Amino acid sequence: MKRYDIFWAELEPTVGAEMAKTRPVVIVSLDELNKRLQTITVCPITSQIHFGWRCRMQITLQRKDAEIAVDQIRTISTNRLGDAIGALSESEAAALRRLITEMYGE
Repeated sequence: MKRYDIFWAELEPTVGAEMAKTRPVVIVSLDELNKRLQTITVCPITSQIHFGWRCRMQITLQRKDAEIAVDQIRTISTNRLGDAIGALSESEAAALRRLITEMYGE
């Protein structure tokens, strides 16, 4: 379980407009925290593409178009994680770091 790994995660129950159901998530919390805590910080991944939304990052996951929803970043229990299904490339990880910094500051 490392930063930028992609896992299936059960995100329910949710409240309001939070992304729900079992879906892929990308881990964005630091590896040192991931080793020590029973929670991780993730960004959900969706197949609904919103071109032009500055809070979303388009990727290809399992040969399908998808996007990382940085506006839906959240901390979840590691018990919500299912199977690993991939990881971001170095260039995707760098782009995601830039987007998170742009959205939430340094």
